[in-house]
Amino acid sequence: MDDVEELRSHGLRVTGPRVAVLEALRDRPHADADTVLRAARDRLPSVSVQAVYDVLHALCDAGLVRRIEPAGHPARYERRVGDNHHHIVCRSCGAVDDVDCTIGHAPCLVPSSTRGFTVDVAEVTFWGLCPDCRQTTGS
Repeated sequence: MDDVEELRSHGLRVTGPRVAVLEALRDRPHADADTVLRAARDRLPSVSVQAVYDVLHALCDAGLVRRIEPAGHPARYERRVGDNHHHIVCRSCGAVDDVDCTIGHAPCLVPSSTRGFTVDVAEVTFWGLCPDCRQTTGS
């Protein structure tokens, strides 16, 4: 499904800023808002900062984009939605990558106690050093 069809299928109007943001996130998974803005402006030079933030918010609300917030880092956005995957973050450079749920059918959604909550998603963040930073530090 292309970006236009995807927007329509989620009940959103098709606009230049929305298409530009989706395109930016397709090419740059785990991008922060500033990176999305720069990439969107490559496609649509007149797009404003506020428009990009509004689009990111609307896309997250519609379930087309997921917002992740690694501790101590700016919010990141990705188009991989609808599955229960996690992230690994480099402590040195901040690089982020996806980590699939590791064993069985979403085992992280079965906590030892729910305290009455209904769990529908778990956000697990693994921390370490990426290969480039590990090579630089000799670890």
